Amino acid sequence: MKDTIRNITISGRIGSGQTTLATKLADKLGWELLEGGALFEKIHKELNMSELEVSKRPDKFDLEYEEKIKKMLRDERNHIIQSHLAGFDAKGIDGVFKILLVVEDDDGEDKREIRIDRLVNSRGFSIEQAKEEAVIREQRNLEKWRRLYAKDDQTWVYWHKNYYDLVVNTYSHNPDQTLKITLEAIGV
Repeated sequence: MKDTIRNITISGRIGSGQTTLATKLADKLGWELLEGGALFEKIHKELNMSELEVSKRPDKFDLEYEEKIKKMLRDERNHIIQSHLAGFDAKGIDGVFKILLVVEDDDGEDKREIRIDRLVNSRGFSIEQAKEEAVIREQRNLEKWRRLYAKDDQTWVYWHKNYYDLVVNTYSHNPDQTLKITLEAIGV
């Protein structure tokens, strides 16, 4: 592995395969995995609210969580952090290899229906639940994060490719190919 890599982030839109890659990569490297989605699911249960009720989640939870991620990326080693904003959080932090997974066709258009289908198959969601996750929850997260981290810039997205060191299209690469591309990129 490249000596300069202390931590790895994996980000992507809902249903892009980031949990699958993070799990496989953590197993391969023997590194600790932090799954942002699992943590926020726990926070929502503690607050007795659904994950779709993003706007009801106090801003302090988001702000404190992102600060903890930044501190971990700066001060610790051998972590794989899978969360939507992990790559964005890692901006300017040395030693972090930032991976973005996308699900796009040849024209660069998001294949939302594929992401929805993946949620149905991997998480056992109904089609309606999967649409809520991939469309409604994603939009509500984006609205909140634009307000908190991007001064309400309506063009800002956390999946902007400029934030990342490696972008892998999981529409054209299966999980094993995605892992292989990642391992090659980090020098394993």
